[in-house]
Amino acid sequence: MSSEIAISVQNLSKCYQIYDRPRDRLLQMFSRGRKQYFREFWALKDVSFEIKRGETVGIIGRNGSGKSTLLQLLCGTLNPTSGTVTIKGKVAALLELGAGFNPEFTGRENVFLSASLYGLTNEQTAERFDQILAFADIGQFIDQPVKTYSSGMFIRLAFAVIAHVDADILVVDEALAVGDAYFVQKCMRFLRGFTEQGTLIFVSHDSSAVVGLCSSALLLDKGTLQFAGSPKEVTDFYLASLHEDLTIADSSVVEHAEGNSVADAAKEFGSGAVRIVSVRLTDEDGSSISSISGGENIRLSVECLPALDVINPIVGFLVRDRFGQVVFGMNSIHAKKGRLDRFIKDHPVKVTLSFHMPTLQAGDYSLGVAVAEGTQLNHIQHHWIHDALILPFRPPRTVSGIVGIELDAVEAR
Repeated sequence: MSSEIAISVQNLSKCYQIYDRPRDRLLQMFSRGRKQYFREFWALKDVSFEIKRGETVGIIGRNGSGKSTLLQLLCGTLNPTSGTVTIKGKVAALLELGAGFNPEFTGRENVFLSASLYGLTNEQTAERFDQILAFADIGQFIDQPVKTYSSGMFIRLAFAVIAHVDADILVVDEALAVGDAYFVQKCMRFLRGFTEQGTLIFVSHDSSAVVGLCSSALLLDKGTLQFAGSPKEVTDFYLASLHEDLTIADSSVVEHAEGNSVADAAKEFGSGAVRIVSVRLTDEDGSSISSISGGENIRLSVECLPALDVINPIVGFLVRDRFGQVVFGMNSIHAKKGRLDRFIKDHPVKVTLSFHMPTLQAGDYSLGVAVAEGTQLNHIQHHWIHDALILPFRPPRTVSGIVGIELDAVEAR
């Protein structure tokens, strides 16, 4: 394996034997292979990939797709049925809640126990203990049995340990989902710093976190590697796969509008009950926009062609930066004025959304549009187009952060 490769996975598979009745296990023991009393469940099937040293890889997929099984195989807590995993460097992992801690031990005792499993001596752990305690921020509970901890306290302590064991590779499962917002932000800051020199495998249902943190991503589905690519490509593909029972819309329906660029190879999906046939961005006078400074009054026109009558239609948009992170978005449900009640079959309708454009950092942004039916929480996607338009932002001043604001006044007394 090349010195640049930190993790190599080749044809990795994991099969579990499922027994319908307890006695079938005993019968299987005595059958000596003459008869099979179990069903096979392949949690992973023939998965292969390589991760370079210093790379940050996100792994996404539905529940039951094989993410946790893959991580346990990478960490060595499971043995594969077939295939190989080759690791270069020390691996530290934060997997399912409670893994690696003895519930009867105190937090302090578990810190020393867990650190020793990662190769630290008691003297090394003692030197770092104050830093671990400060990171976990659980105060006097450090000397209480961890079986009395809340799930959030458990994660605080477990993450604090893996953050201080000098790992070359960090594996972080969805356990961070139980942490409070303050601690999650602390963890994300640490992970961003770690990615400057270490290799990170990050599993999350939060696609924006994967896009914002990772340099590449993998999509698992039913135990197989479904798609690999940039975080934006993979999360877009994942979003479309969640609607796999819907008809994929024809990619030719978006027309090129004067003054706007339709993104190449725009990915789209939906039921097809409504098609978006054109998307146009103009100023409040109806003139096409070639670049945006921020602060303008904008009109986004979305022309739709219903193939069926649609009750309670919703038209909305999302603006993403070049990394695929959502910067802002809105839909017709939240409009201060006007509402959409019904689309009539075969009657074209142009929906115009008017809003005040915020000031963003200089760069090119993509705008995705969608038309759905129902409510904000319960709806059917009829047509969703990723990257329907490209928005070139050319602000007149430097913007601090993602979104700039107008400072009304400054006063000194």
